[in-house]
Amino acid sequence: MPRHARGFDTQAAYVHLSQRDRKLGAWMKKIGRIAPDPRWRKSFDPVDALARAILYQQLSGKAAATIVGRVETAIASDRFHCDTLARCDDATIRACGVSGNKLLALRDLAARESRGEIPDLRRMSTMDNDAIIAALVPVRGIGRWTVEMMLMFRLGRADVLPVDDLGIRKGAQAVDRLEEMPAPKVLAETGERWGPYRTYASLYLWKIADWAGAAKSETKRSQD
Repeated sequence: MPRHARGFDTQAAYVHLSQRDRKLGAWMKKIGRIAPDPRWRKSFDPVDALARAILYQQLSGKAAATIVGRVETAIASDRFHCDTLARCDDATIRACGVSGNKLLALRDLAARESRGEIPDLRRMSTMDNDAIIAALVPVRGIGRWTVEMMLMFRLGRADVLPVDDLGIRKGAQAVDRLEEMPAPKVLAETGERWGPYRTYASLYLWKIADWAGAAKSETKRSQD
C-alpha cells in the first residue's frame, strides 16, 4: 500500500505554480517564497488536534487558549483523548467554559476513538485526502474545512484547496481581479490549474487576501 509523505518540495511547487499561472506567479514574486511548515515533520495525535480544533471554534485565540488551559488542568493532562477526557464528568468540563455543543462534540470524538474509528498517523499515511476527510467529518463538530486544515498544516499534503474558506476566495478574487469572490464550485474548477500543488497555492491566496487589503488581519486557522 503506497504511503503519503508528510510535506512536499516547496521549491518545485513555487516553480510549477509560477509557470502554470502568470497572474498568481506575479503575486508570488511580490510576496516571496513561503518556506516549508515545520509542523510537517512533527509527530502529533490526530484526536488531540481535533479536540483542540473543536474547542477553538468561534472563539478568539486568547479566549480559547484560556478554556483549553482550564480543561487541561481538569483532566490533568496536556493531551486530549478518550482516556483523559473520561477523567472528568460533564459538569466539570462545562465549568471550564466549554459550551454544551462542544462538550457533546468532545464526547463523540472520544467515543469514536475508543471504537477505533479515528485513524492514527500511521494509518493516515496510507490514506488519500478524501479517505481521511470521509473518516473524520462524521465526528460531531468537525467539518470538511477543519480536516482540510489538518491535511495542509499538520500532514503536509500537497494538493488541498479549501474552496469554502473566505480568505482563499478573497485571494482568488484578487488574483483574477474579479468584482466578486468566486463561488466554491467555480474556485474548485479554477484551482485545477494549480494541481498538484494546490496547498502551496492556498498559502499564497491567504497572503494575497491580506496583502490586497481584503482582510484586516491574518486569517486564523484551526490548526494554528
